Order: sequence, then structure tokens, then C-alpha cells
Amino acid sequence: MPPFNLFATAPIALAPLLAVELSELGASRVRILGAGVSFGADLSMAYRVCLWSRLASRVLLPIGETDASDGEQLYQGAREIDWSAHLSIDCTFAVDCTVRNARITHSHYAALRVKDAIVDQFRDNEGRRPSIDTDQPDIRIHLHLQGSKAQLSIDLSGGGLHRRGYRVESGVAPLRETLAAAMLRFSGWPNSRRFDMLLDPLCGSATLPIEAAMMAADVAPGLNRTHFGFLSWPSHESARWQTLLDDALERRARGTLNMPPIVGSDHDASVMSVALRNVQRAGFARNIELRTCALDAYQRGKHLAKRGLLVANPPYGPRMDQQSAAQCAQQLRALCNGALSRWSKTILMLDEQGWPNDDDARGGDASAGDSLAVSNGALACRIYALKARSAQKPGQRQLVAPLSGTAPDASEFTNRIAKNERKLRSWRKRETVSCYRIYDADLPQFALAIDVYQTTEPEQRWVIVQEYAAPSSIDPALAASRREAALAALPEALGVDREQVLFKTRERQRGAAQYERQRHLEQYHCVTEGGCLMQVNLHDFVDTGLFLDHRPLRRWIREHSRGTRFLNLFGYTGSATVHAAAGGAAHTLTVDMSAAYSQWCKRNLQINNFHAPEHEVLRADCIAWLVSDEAKAAGPFDLIFLDPPTFSNSKRMGDSFDVQRDHVSLIRSALAIMAPQGTLIFSSNRRGVLLDEAALQDLQVNDWTGPSVPIDFARAAPPHRCWMIRKTL
Repeated sequence: MPPFNLFATAPIALAPLLAVELSELGASRVRILGAGVSFGADLSMAYRVCLWSRLASRVLLPIGETDASDGEQLYQGAREIDWSAHLSIDCTFAVDCTVRNARITHSHYAALRVKDAIVDQFRDNEGRRPSIDTDQPDIRIHLHLQGSKAQLSIDLSGGGLHRRGYRVESGVAPLRETLAAAMLRFSGWPNSRRFDMLLDPLCGSATLPIEAAMMAADVAPGLNRTHFGFLSWPSHESARWQTLLDDALERRARGTLNMPPIVGSDHDASVMSVALRNVQRAGFARNIELRTCALDAYQRGKHLAKRGLLVANPPYGPRMDQQSAAQCAQQLRALCNGALSRWSKTILMLDEQGWPNDDDARGGDASAGDSLAVSNGALACRIYALKARSAQKPGQRQLVAPLSGTAPDASEFTNRIAKNERKLRSWRKRETVSCYRIYDADLPQFALAIDVYQTTEPEQRWVIVQEYAAPSSIDPALAASRREAALAALPEALGVDREQVLFKTRERQRGAAQYERQRHLEQYHCVTEGGCLMQVNLHDFVDTGLFLDHRPLRRWIREHSRGTRFLNLFGYTGSATVHAAAGGAAHTLTVDMSAAYSQWCKRNLQINNFHAPEHEVLRADCIAWLVSDEAKAAGPFDLIFLDPPTFSNSKRMGDSFDVQRDHVSLIRSALAIMAPQGTLIFSSNRRGVLLDEAALQDLQVNDWTGPSVPIDFARAAPPHRCWMIRKTL
């Protein structure tokens, strides 16, 4: 059988780890493609990946691509595939669908059209049809819609590979097995030269200890699974599969004979009884020690190896109340600083909660580069891999690079600026872009974000430099010397006077902190975008009044606003409103709580000759206003732009707001005043925000993050997340 081109799915954050794993398994032509990795494989390699991958969610065999401009085109394209080559009439099947920026936005409808095409083909050819089984079909077909194209694949895994077969019982908000494996791989486990022992003092249902044991004992993660999608596939070769199974069984027998100690514990005896049953099902009853004890029982370090790995998934979200979770995190940090200060640690925390940034609390020399943004269900989290504390003297600081008496060489930095300027030149000319990002920490030693603003009144070129706060492991003097070297090189590199280079410091901020004044010059300039004029303040605030990364969003709004009633919530300076008005919106309403930004929005509308009553600006708390009678009377709206802050505890809002926690209720409130065929654009500059699609499953939700990011912001992590949301008709 000829080689296949396969695709292994995984969360975007885990795709680089998965690519390395696939290469180690022997796959060829490994390439990261968004939320997954494409690779070349023969049939044996395809089986091996299904059996041995610890990180892949599914393994897909693409069998055809077709037009999906509408449901009829999708149906006709699906009928042209010879389904008898992949599905027996006596088999059951199901169609799963994922949608990304597609013409067809309703996944269930698209899956039904493919199902109809398959059933109709069999009925026409053989007079009867295969049956549907959505729980555990013999063959699972995967449909991926993007743009006007549809990719159809056979799911060789037959369901999520995180289902290892050992965890029949779990606690509240269990850790997915693939994420647990990613945590362990990120830590370097099971390197015997570094780790004599593994401890999970908050083990819950024992997912982390079991995954660690399987890795240490060379046990295939799919060995306990009873079902794979390829088992009923017509091209399945049982002899090849049995050879792989026999080899995996032999490796397990050898591997479990010599394993490092693995300990899991929890204070709840009922939880530990669940953990024990899971450990027994996994076959590690003799290899994993389970203890019922409190977290602080380890503070004296008794019965622990001198070097080891601590892994932990502290409780958060639905698993524990906020006060108890904070107390647990405090005890965990004390353990990291105390008895286990010489151990490595890998900890999964809520992204907003984070891990302390000071060396003493970190219990090690970990830097920002030792973390990975991931998702655990609908929660944005981060894996922190903290190194063992070195034996340096108290107070001694470890420098990343030696600090000489002269400023660092900035030639590489200026070369990168010149390269980026050349790369963007034709795009800027074609799109008539006058304000853009030219550099964003492209070189790790120069952690700067640099934007260029070409103003019209007066006509000048300004360079805005923002410095990302350096981790505490970087010597302040070294960071300052790098900053000064970059600032000294920028005027010549970009052809501006030194006075036109403005420097600001950007630290991780919450809510309205990013809008607070740094100066009080009250000096405004005009810039152009898409034929519209905008006022910007380049001196007084960290942000200038124009979010450059929203440029494609504003263009889309302008192109789709003709004749609509447009609502801009958390409107800031009203740039999106100006574009809606320029696109021919019949009426616009901008709502923002700030008096300063409401006035700024009015000025932006006025300089573009857009005036009340067609274009209104309302100063109000958006959250409270949305559920008021005034909002109901103002609607319905055909197009709504919803771009809330990531966090706010403003006294004027009356209560705290967190975009991850509260986005569903906020979206529901906005939809209540949206027209039946309207569109809601939900955007958040919190990069790790995860849309709770389960709570919004009755809606048409289309992830529009990719198209909403402009080319000058196209880097590894998008600057924002964006979704198009419509009501299901």
C-alpha cells in the first residue's frame, strides 16, 4: 500500500511538542499546520502513531477535498467520493465536523449533508444503506470546513486518543491525559540522570502519576484501548497491527521491571479510592505508591529522594472555592521553596493566576521561557517548568549574559528592523497602511514592541517603543543597556529624529490599567486608515487610541455595515464606529463608561463628518446597560462589535469582570438585542481566552482569529482572539 499523508490533531500550543514526538516515532515530512501536524507514513507507521502517540488527539487520513460554498455543493462533492473503499454497508458510521472561517457556519448541518451523501450513494448502488451510531461507530468520518473548501478524512483513531482506557472514574474537572503527558514531556521526564523520583501531591484521580508511569515503563498509551477507527476500515491489515501489539506488550513487560519511585497523594480518601482503581486498571498497582495525606505532610522532606520531579495540577475553577484554592497554592509554593527546592517542578496553573515572578517564590531559576500557554477544557492555563534551585550563594544573581562596560552590539537589531521594513513595504503600499508594527520582540535580547505612526496633522513620522517587563532572572543593568542600545539605533534605522522616538514600558496589566495616563500633554495627532481619519495620542498613554492589530476587523466592519444598525460595546475611541459609518451604516451607537473616551469617540466621528442623531455616543457601563430597558429600546442591531476588557474591578462597574469567567453571559446579553440575522463580533486581547462553545452550542460560532490578525502582527501567538457569532435560524 502506498504511503499516506496523515494529519494528527492537537491543541495549537501542543503542536510543536507533537511534531517532535512524531519524528521520534519515525514519521516523515513532519510539518506543523495550525492545530495539528501533517506527516507521511505507511500503514504500519499510521498504526504506530495511533498506538504510541501520547500527545495527538486524533489521527486523520484525508480522502478528498471538495467545494463547500453551500450545502448543495458540499453534498455533491461528498457523493463523488467512493465511500465503498472506506466503509462497508454492514458497518456503522458517524460524521464529525469542525468549522474554521467557513462559508457554511453550522457544523451539524454540514455533517448532515455529508451523511446524506454517503447514505444516498450506498442506497443507489446497493439498495440499502449503512446505519448511524454517534456514540462508537465502526468508522468515524471527519469533516473540516475552512473558507469555501471541505476536507474529508477517515478518523483512524476512531475517537479521542486521550481515552487511554484506564480512567473509568474521575473527579471534578479532570486533567485530560494528553495534557498530562505534555506537562511531563515539557519537564523532561523520565530522564534518569535528572530524576530519581516523581511526586504528585495533588494527584486527584492519578492521571499524572499514571501517565508518568507509562512513560517511564515504555508502555504504549493506546495499549488499553479496545477500539480504534481503523479496525473496521476495509484497508486494515490485522497482521501488521498484531505485530505492533505484540511488540508493545513485550516492551511493557520489560519496562515495568525497573521504574523510579512514583508517588501520588491527596487529602481526600474518597478521591484516593478512585485513584487506586484507575492505577489498578492501568496495570501499575505495584509501581505507583498512593498516599492519603495533606499537602503540608511533605514539608520536612521525609521519604523523598534528593533529586526528583514534582508535578502538580492545583485545584481551581469548579474544583475548589477561591479561598481554598489560594491556600492550596500557598502551601504548594512553600513546598517548592522548602523541602523540594532542589527538585524540578512542573505545575499547571490558571493563566490569570500565574506563578509568582520573584525568584524566592518561584523556588528556582525559572524564566519566562519555561512556560507554555495551554487550555484545560474551557480554562486558559499555563504550564510552568521550574528548574531546581542552584547552589549559588544567597543574594547572588545569575546573569543571562556577561555585562561588559560597553553597550551591547545592536547591529543584529538594526538589521532585523531593516529586514522587516523591506518585507512590509509592498503590503503597506498596496493596503495604504500608515500605522503599523515593525518589530515585536523578534530577538529575545531586545524585548521591545515597535510601532510606526505616520501622522497627517502635522505630517510627521513617529516611532513608539514599548518595552516588555524583563523576568527577574535578567540583571536590570543588562536590560537597561540593551534598551539604550536599541533606542540609540532606531532614529537612523527608521529615518526619524531622536525626538520622534517615544519610549514606554508595557507590563502585564489588567482591565483599565492599560489606559491609565503616563503623561498629561493632551497632544493629539491625526492618522489615516482606510480613508478615515483618527485622532491618536502618542504621548500620554501606553495605548495610543488606535489598536493596530484590529485593522482587518475594522475593514470587515466597513465592508459589511451598509444599511445596518451598528453597536460598538466598550467602544474606546470609536475607531470601529467610524469605519461602520464610512461603510454606510444607517445608525451607529457607541457605548463606553469613560468620559474621556466618549469625547474622543465624538471627535473621531466629527472629523469624518459623522454626526448625531444617526451616530450616537453613550457614556454607560456596558454590562449594566445591556440588560436595561434602554438597551432593549435601542435595539435590535444588525452588527455588534464586542471587545471587552480582560479584567476590571472598577467601582463604576459595581462588580468585577473577568472575560474568561463572564464572556458567556456577556455574549448572551448582547445577542438579546441583536436582530435574528445579525452578526456579533466577539474579540478579546487576552490571548489565552477560550470560548465556552458548549455553553454556546445553540449558536453559529466561527473562529475568526486568523483572518482578523494583520500581516504586521503575524507571529507565533496572535495578539487577540476573535469569533463571529450568529443565531441559529
